[in-house]
Amino acid sequence: MPSEETRERILKVVELGRTVMHYGWIPMIIYMGYTRSSPQPMFIKLISPLA
Repeated sequence: MPSEETRERILKVVELGRTVMHYGWIPMIIYMGYTRSSPQPMFIKLISPLA
């Protein structure tokens, strides 16, 4: 059975992982679509609503 300190570290790592996944999911999908499309669109057209 892990100690209390080990349990706290595991919880912190899990929370950090959840936060990274929460804020990184959509940018990762956009990046993957951008890098795997042919021909690649201009980056400014992806991020600007006016382009």
